[in-house]
Amino acid sequence: MKFIAKLVRNQKGATAIEYGLIAALIAVAAIGAMRGLGTSLNTTFNSVSEQLNNAS
Repeated sequence: MKFIAKLVRNQKGATAIEYGLIAALIAVAAIGAMRGLGTSLNTTFNSVSEQLNNAS
């Protein structure tokens, strides 16, 4: 029982979990932004490629 009480009072573990959750949320946001940017860049490069092929 003392062990559980000690775990509840320990703030270092809770802080590490909070930092881990924040890092995970930032990673999810970054992945979402990169997917959107990647799709946009792909569309742009395909458009430029088509225009260059039609110009030849």
